[in-house]
Formats: sequence, C-alpha cells, structure tokens
Amino acid sequence: MKKLLLLLLVSTSLFATPEIARWKAQAKRVTIYRDSFGVPHIYGKSDADAVFGMLYAQCEDDFSRVERNYIEKLGRLAEVEGEKQIANDLYLRLIIDPEEAKADFHKSPTWLKKLLIAYADGINYYLHNHPEVKPALLTHFEPWYPLLWTDGSIGAISTGDVTEKEVAEFYGLNSSIASNRDLVQDEDLTGSNGFAVGKSLSKSGNALLYINPHVTFYFRPEIHVNSETGMNVYGAVTWGQFFVYQGFNEYGGWMHTSSQVDVADMYQEKVEMRGAIPYYLLDGQWRPMRVKKINLRVKGELMPREITTYFTHRGAVMAQRNGQWISVRSYNRSLKSLEQSWLRTKTTGLESYKRIMAMRANTSNNTVYADNKGNIAYWHGNFVPIRDPRKDWGLVQDGTKSANDWKGLHPVEQIVHIINPKTAWIQNCNSTPFTVSGSASPIRANYPAYMAPDGENFRDKNAVRLFRNAKSMELGDLMRLGYDRHLAAFDVLIPSLRKAYAKNPLPELKELVDSLGAWDRNAQENSIAQHVAIRWANQLLPTIPKIRAFGGETDPVINFTQFALNATSVQLLTALAQVKTNMEAQFGTWKITWGAVNRFQRISNRIEFDDAKPSIPVAFTSSAWGQMPSYTSKPYKGSNKWYGVNGNSFVAAVEFGPKIKAYSLLAGGQSGDVSSPHFFDQAEMYKQGNFKNVLFYKNDVKKAAIHVYHP
Repeated sequence: MKKLLLLLLVSTSLFATPEIARWKAQAKRVTIYRDSFGVPHIYGKSDADAVFGMLYAQCEDDFSRVERNYIEKLGRLAEVEGEKQIANDLYLRLIIDPEEAKADFHKSPTWLKKLLIAYADGINYYLHNHPEVKPALLTHFEPWYPLLWTDGSIGAISTGDVTEKEVAEFYGLNSSIASNRDLVQDEDLTGSNGFAVGKSLSKSGNALLYINPHVTFYFRPEIHVNSETGMNVYGAVTWGQFFVYQGFNEYGGWMHTSSQVDVADMYQEKVEMRGAIPYYLLDGQWRPMRVKKINLRVKGELMPREITTYFTHRGAVMAQRNGQWISVRSYNRSLKSLEQSWLRTKTTGLESYKRIMAMRANTSNNTVYADNKGNIAYWHGNFVPIRDPRKDWGLVQDGTKSANDWKGLHPVEQIVHIINPKTAWIQNCNSTPFTVSGSASPIRANYPAYMAPDGENFRDKNAVRLFRNAKSMELGDLMRLGYDRHLAAFDVLIPSLRKAYAKNPLPELKELVDSLGAWDRNAQENSIAQHVAIRWANQLLPTIPKIRAFGGETDPVINFTQFALNATSVQLLTALAQVKTNMEAQFGTWKITWGAVNRFQRISNRIEFDDAKPSIPVAFTSSAWGQMPSYTSKPYKGSNKWYGVNGNSFVAAVEFGPKIKAYSLLAGGQSGDVSSPHFFDQAEMYKQGNFKNVLFYKNDVKKAAIHVYHP
C-alpha cells in the first residue's frame, strides 16, 4: 500500500524539486498588480523576473491560448484537433524547424537565454500551482519555444502565395482540408491602423501615437511590464510571447501594421528523379535535394505519419503548378528576429530605435513610431532582400538560375521610410506607403516595386482625408479620428448604382435605391440603408476583378473604382434585387437595421455564438469598406445574426509629454475565463470607443490596484 501511494505521488508530480524551488525563489522577486479592468502590471527585480511574472499572468488570464499558439508553431495541432489540421502542421514544419529553434537557444547571448528560461519557468510554475488546469497537449514548456515564433504578428508566416492546400496535394495529404493560412490572409485584408502626429500638428507640441491592430478577437491581451533594471513598457502582447508587440515605453512607442513587402519568393524548379533522390538544375549543374523525413502525429492514430519532404538551397518544395515543383525562399523565424522584438521595447528615442531597425530581422511589419522628443517616423517593412528590380517578384521565378537568388539585404536607409514629414502626420492602414504623409509621402518611382507592392484601400483614403482637414490635434481628437465611421467604399459604389437605376428604373427597387441615396454612408446601429449596402457590396464582391499591380498585390481603390465605372446596370441592379429577395426570405422584410443583425457576443472562450443568448448591437462593419475601426462579422451555423470575429482588438492612444498620458481599450475583456468579471467588461466601452485611462506610473498603479500578489 505504501509503495502504491508513493507511486501515485510521484506520478502526479510533473516537475523536479530543484526547479520548483527555483521558481518559488523567483516568484518572490515578482509582484503583480491587477487594476479594476484586470490588466496585470508586472514588477520584477530583473528583466528575467519581469518575464517570469509576465508569462505567469498571461496563463492566469488564458492558458489555453498561450498553449494553442505553441501547439500550432510546433506543428502539432493535429494531435489535438485531428486530421483537419495535418496540412497546417506540415505547412509549418516545412518552414519552421524545431531543431533549428533548439540550436538557436543554445547559441543565444546570455541575456536572451535568461529571458527564455524565465519564459518557460513562468508557464511551468503556473501549471505547477494550478493542477486543475489540464493542458490540451503541452504539460512542460521548453525555453526554446519562443524561437519558433520570433514575431508577434498574426500574419508572420510568409510563403509567397503558396497555400496549405497546395502543400497537402503535393505531399499526398487530404487536399480538402481548409487552410488556416487563407483565414489569416482574409483577416489581413481588414488590416490595422497606425497614426502618428508630430509637434506642429499637436496642440500641446507633444507627439501623439494611435495603436490600432485589427486581428482576431482575443488574439492579444493588454499588459504592463517593469523591472528595476530600467524597463517600463505597456501595450499588447501576443499570447505566450514575452515581448510587448505593439506599445510604448517612457521614451517612445511603436505600432505595427501588416506589410506586403516581398519577403518570400517562389521558384519553379527543373527536377529529375535519380532513385529516391530528386535532383534540381542550377546554372547547368544538377544538385541533389535535401530529403527530410517529418513525422506528424494525428489524434486517434497510434503511429505517426512519416512524410518525405524535399528542400533546395533556397528552402522547402511546397507545391506543384503546371507539373513543375515550386520551392520557397523565406525567413519566417530567426534568433536575430527575437532579439530585435525584445530590444525594441528597451529603446530610448529615435536614434536608439533606428539602431534596432538596422538589425533588419522583422519580416512582417511596417512601423509607425512617435517619441517624447516630438519625432514621428514610418518604415515600410524592415527585412527586404535585394533582387533584380526589373522583375515582377510577385510571380514564380526561374529556379534554374542563381541570378534569381537574393543578393543580401537592403540597408534600412534604402527601404521606403519617412522621418518627421512636413505635414506632421503619418498614417498607415495596411496600405501603400506612398500616401502615408499626404503631400510629404515617399515617391513610388524612387523604389523598386518589390519594396512596396501594397495597393491603396478605402481606410487609407479616409485617413488621408481626415488628416488633411485636421488642425491642432489633442489626444481626444486622435481617438475620434481613429473611430471615424465613414464607409468610403460606398462613395464609389452607390453613385454608380443610382446611375444604373436612372437608366433602368425598376419599381420594386425604388425604395431601396432611394434609401441608399439618402444615406450619409456613416456606420450607425439603426441604419437600414447600411444593412442593405453591406449585403449588396458582399454580393458584388466576387465579381469585382482583382487586378495585379505593383509587384503582385491588388489595389482595392482602383479595383472598386474601375468596377463601378464599368459595371452594367444589370450587374448592379440584379445584385440589389437578390439582396432584397434574401432579406425578405430571412426576415420577412428588407427593412432591418444593421444593429439588429450585427452583434457582439462572448459566451465562452471558444468561437461559438447563439442567437438565443444576450448580445449587443454594434454599428461598425469591416474596415474593408473604409471606416477607421474594424469589426468583421458573419453568421455562424445558420444564425440569423452576424457576430464579430476580428477587427479592433487592443487600441491605445498615447501622448509623449514630460509624462506619458495614455488611454486604451480591449475587445471584450482581459480574461478568457467566462466566470471572471473581466471576461466581457469592456464590451460597451469598446463599441462606443470610450477609452479607459492607462496606469503607467507605479504610484498610480498602486493606488488603483484591486489585487496585489506574488505569482
């Protein structure tokens, strides 16, 4: 009996006694203050102590999201969710190698290795203290995990336009599996907003910064991290990462928007098989491909599936098009990238920030910057390979010629950027950098197309309009600009509809056309016209040509404008008639307000919705239609209501005076626990754009703290 009891005690202990003692000692050096919205303010003696507390607090708020991010980056989702994720797992294992991440950990500088160990210790100590939490897969976190995901972006993976479906088909997997990469790309279309205001446009003379990522709801929490070695940084952290991704310190702040700078290229290979080894032709010589066996485990299957994969000197073979193998050159994780992500949070001004940008390891982001000296700046991308500017790098390149390989990286001074523009404002809405500061913007002709293939979208047009009319801005003005509701795409579409109706007046559509014509094109909960317009535009969307331009990307403004000019009356009116028919079939009438259908609901920590349960109306819609805030919604499993799934997530507005003045918002709430008071406590504020005060200084944090504790 004693032996059995001892065995049970041993079997329930996942961690060794020495490491538990180490964690307890470190926990005493960390204090967490929770404010009235549940935001954790972490104070540690060293940076490593702060990271330890930071990850512990994240796990308290939503361990499941911390864990899932690493299950995905490890290429192990199929172990939890079954075969539907096997294509995603293989896709990631082709471009993110856990063995390379382990090797990078061992060669990390001492300061970074301490942070990586603290990252793992913070999570593992949480699991030790909370045996009631049952991980889906990862019962022990390793310090090399952050080297799998060295950028905090939701769209950090770049493989040209190769999809998971193509990977699955090439390697003989189930090609009907839906692509998670396609989902991320759809989310990127709704974009993010970053604004900066310089001295001469700011009423106080202080620089202002607006941080507004548009990502999947609850993808990032809000956090404040401090150490006695000089760190004081506030902002949004991607679940499970130990650096503030979008935020500010006492010297300056940074907002990242997703970049379309070409950082991954596809190559058509000439291949011949020699036994089991494929050879590829390069400069007239045949080279053997590297063959790598990847084992993928699937839930419910005893044995792993062994996939034989192939690599050229450029990277993995990921697709086959027109009978030709396609390899991909990319840069999706690196030790230097993780160093840059952390060191960014420790910068002390413009020159300091420029030195970190010179590391050139940030592949997925544009950067909008402001600081306490009044400087504002913008960089379009960061990691930009040197290539032949005469080629269209959005297309598949000839893999038989080494002349098509990358030729090093462009210095930061050569990439598209601007510092302290004469207009004293910067805006980027996941769009072209050539409108970023109005008349002071960089000039397209001065740069190769692959540096800025981004088109212009309607948020960009709206932001330029708003800043051109701005004078003597205060922080409140910037927040109101960030919540501007004008749906600029309908300035293009509706006039064309009215012309079409004038040519072909259909009595059954008169009331709808009149309603759309009278609408001010600003988002409102009680607008019937907005509801009709959005359904009509969605009906048209598949017919709007996506014309390639600027090295492979499309330009929504050009595409919509050309469509509106060239569309026939039949196209425009038939789509509207179909909307009327659909709405009457669904609701019994087309006269349904947008807010009656467009809802915000959070009933669990999963993506699930229920028409029968409480939800709140929201005026916003997708920022693809041109409004500044984003709220992408859609019906689920036959629901009549549409529910928000991505858009505005963490939002902050900052003034960099002698003291930081800042306000913030978070979609829904800080906690993923449905029983927490902070699960959905910011929902009404979020829909109205009513920001909360940011507690940045320790005296203010201590006065407002609701709960103070050591991990």
